[in-house]
Amino acid sequence: MHRFIQFNDKKIDSFLFMQLSDLAKTLAKNEEWEVEFGYQSYVDFVERKLLVSHFWDNRPLEDKVNGMKSDVFLRAIGSLYNTDFKEVVRFIERAKTTSIPSFSKQLFMLAEDIRLEEICKKERPGTKKAFSIRRKVYRHYFKSQLNVNLVKAVHTDALFNTIYLLLTADSPLEEVLPINEKIDLATPFIRNTLTKCFETKSTKEVADVVLELMDVLAEILDKDMLNTYFHLPENVYEREDEHSLTVDDLKRKDPLKNRDVLDKKKDGDEDIHDDRLPTWHRETSDMTKSFLQFDLEQASQTDLLGEGVREGEAGDQALAIVQGSAQKSTRKDYSKLEAYEQKRDIREGNSTNDYGKENKYAYPVFVSPDPPSAFHVAQYEKNKMVIAPYQKKLKQMIEKTLEHKKTLPRSDLHFGRLSKKLLRLLTDENPRLFYKKHQPSMQIDAVFSLLVDCSASMYDKMEQTKLGITLFHEALKSVSVPHQIVGFWEDTNEATETKQPNYFQTVISFEHSLKKASGPEIMQLEPEEDNRDGFAIRVITEQMLKRTEKQKFLLIFSDGEPAAFGYEQNGIVDTHEAVIEARKLGIEVINVFLANGEIDEGQKKTIQNIYGKYSILVPDIAELPDVLFPLLKKLLYKSL
Repeated sequence: MHRFIQFNDKKIDSFLFMQLSDLAKTLAKNEEWEVEFGYQSYVDFVERKLLVSHFWDNRPLEDKVNGMKSDVFLRAIGSLYNTDFKEVVRFIERAKTTSIPSFSKQLFMLAEDIRLEEICKKERPGTKKAFSIRRKVYRHYFKSQLNVNLVKAVHTDALFNTIYLLLTADSPLEEVLPINEKIDLATPFIRNTLTKCFETKSTKEVADVVLELMDVLAEILDKDMLNTYFHLPENVYEREDEHSLTVDDLKRKDPLKNRDVLDKKKDGDEDIHDDRLPTWHRETSDMTKSFLQFDLEQASQTDLLGEGVREGEAGDQALAIVQGSAQKSTRKDYSKLEAYEQKRDIREGNSTNDYGKENKYAYPVFVSPDPPSAFHVAQYEKNKMVIAPYQKKLKQMIEKTLEHKKTLPRSDLHFGRLSKKLLRLLTDENPRLFYKKHQPSMQIDAVFSLLVDCSASMYDKMEQTKLGITLFHEALKSVSVPHQIVGFWEDTNEATETKQPNYFQTVISFEHSLKKASGPEIMQLEPEEDNRDGFAIRVITEQMLKRTEKQKFLLIFSDGEPAAFGYEQNGIVDTHEAVIEARKLGIEVINVFLANGEIDEGQKKTIQNIYGKYSILVPDIAELPDVLFPLLKKLLYKSL
């Protein structure tokens, strides 16, 4: 089916996204930080996100990759550790009082980024290439923007373009194009003040230079900037106030071990001390003159003030000195006890994020098949007749291979047990003096799972897909390989922001897969609603890990990219992560992409982003048995 119009047809390169994400976590030294694409590049401290600019989209691959990496470098190395956020807040308040606040804030971000760029290159010399390409692309862009703004007489934007070119010029003799009379007269002052940016060593010094420029430019410029080239995220600092968090809170690296919330309320009798008691902690590991030391690792949240302490007890001691040998306590370990009084947020969703952060509120609903009707039995028998030649051929090939392995010669070998016939040591040039015991009967030590996309887009492919599923079931059943067949979908009507039921219809279970009468239940699979592929893969992976077989294979029949409630933007990346996780756990994941017509490059790229090279494209659904036969043959041989 061809799509006539497709809006916002941008495909996320999941490999690049994962690379940027890993890079951000490594440089930030914190696994909680995430990468997200946005209109401009900045740091969101409240949500713990590093935003990479869409400016780099639709550019040559080398420029795109290095540009995005330079955004991550600037934010993870620069902004996160080398920007004074209190000074940023002060500057924002000052900028609001000027007649050109947008110009002020963008110039501040530009000057701060240039300072941070030098820090990044000094701390991480390997970033120089990315920053070199970044500067080349940006200079070309700002030169073109300068010409456009001069033609349109947008003088404030033209001045900003000129300032960027001056700050990034390789020579102090950079030519400056005339803008208008007022600005041209102030050009020597602007040039001289901008040179101070190269000497700045802190965020405060950058703010001072920009404010010095603003005092003059506010009188020269008639209008504020029209375009946004660099973004200073005021809302981040506003949300910081709303959450009553300090910058230190936002930058903490290690989360609390638990998030328990006690029911205990303030009753007015708490013993409150205004003096701070320095304590030892991973975040405050500097030595102090405090007499007491505590290891603050676990706690529960209450509404008590931070300075609140419990009342003293008679058994408390300020200091206890004990001499002796250290050894493991023989008493019970109470470290895993839950708080006596606590209140938990109970949701139907997956609150522990075991199935990925994009599936926080998704939960599985397992559906058992109905007893097959006479119609389903008749339809299944027709499918069996169609796939019978494939099934019989595959069975014969596997049986012959097993018999061959069983009857292989076990004597006259180069290694093994030493034979009693040692005369060949004298008569043969390369004597074979060893043998092995009789080999026991071989079996296929493997298990298969087949996930079938039951989204609404499968309406024109489901009948032909059932033919391929029938071949899958009958072929594995004939060679006694346990397997399961599961259709999956998400209910659109029931899905909300905090509740996303995902249905799993197990038409063939592991327990019943080898029974002679099993099979007609496959005909109950029908196109339903949306598909949350990453969640489905994780659920089935969890089931397969309980199996004891040596080889585990997970096949996924699908006809497109994932699409579910709140899953559009990150569905491809989440599914790719689920595939990688399953492969790390020893499960081979293979996708069979089903189509009814020519597969365009966008679809091919999407499938490659998710599954890598382990995907099979089927342009004509009627050819599914021809494609599935050699795949099963290869996987079964691998298990022998």
